[in-house]
Amino acid sequence: MQWAVATYDTAFGYVSAHGAPLLDLLDPQPDERVIDLGCGTGVSTADIAARGADVIGIDESLEMVNAARSEHPHLSFAVGDAHDFTISEPCDAVFSNSALHWMTRDPSAVISRVHAALRPGGRFVAEMGGAGNCAELIAAVQTAWRVFGLPEPELPWYFPTPAEYATRLEEGGFVVRLMEYFDRPTRLAECPDGAADWVRLYAPELIAEVPPELAGPLLDRVNELAAPALRRESGWMADYVRLRFAAVRKPGGDELVQPQAPPTPHTPPGPHPSQPPHAASAAQTPPAPHTHSAPQA
Repeated sequence: MQWAVATYDTAFGYVSAHGAPLLDLLDPQPDERVIDLGCGTGVSTADIAARGADVIGIDESLEMVNAARSEHPHLSFAVGDAHDFTISEPCDAVFSNSALHWMTRDPSAVISRVHAALRPGGRFVAEMGGAGNCAELIAAVQTAWRVFGLPEPELPWYFPTPAEYATRLEEGGFVVRLMEYFDRPTRLAECPDGAADWVRLYAPELIAEVPPELAGPLLDRVNELAAPALRRESGWMADYVRLRFAAVRKPGGDELVQPQAPPTPHTPPGPHPSQPPHAASAAQTPPAPHTHSAPQA
């Protein structure tokens, strides 16, 4: 997926705003080495750095990374795919806010790479969409597609149950210390056209597959279907459900979680000069469909 980087921080500003409790859960300490996985434009990366940690932001989107470098030139960012990134020196913590649910190719591979990046006892602290996230929005999309005789849309997100993701973490060599699962209705302040704008922002690839003459009527139908549940006098709401967790890498046990060696990473052109040694390698990905990133869905 290609994000509209120019409007990202305004359209998705609530992502960083809601990330404050998660940052407190991470509790980064001075001189700790931290990865912000799926960093987007680097807002959370900067917040982590402000607490004294040595942090690098990793994102699959070159456009996002370039924007982050421009906004935060004193920080380090790298292009990398969460499914196969590598670092040269273990870190103390991996942080991820509203990004893991975009990493759909193999969620267990992401956990495996995080495990490999952490020192024994290192922390994995993250928040993502959980089961039931955007249920009303998704139901409106699926129903509208059926009404127009279109194939079932392939949705670009992974929203696990707490039990499912806890099992993945445990099988990946982690001890789960905290697992929270909660509703968080959120006003879609940047979506004046309601559910239709939400589809345009979060699932543009679905519209790209629709005949152009159907796109407008199709999205109008999405709005009609979603309005009874999600439109309020104050504006449109999104029915978000969040999964927040903190896990710790078990000491030892590498033989249980050792992933296959990833392909030799291709270093992005022109790495940022301030990139620290512990983040010297993050796998470059071609501009294929974007599957990670920091915006909520």
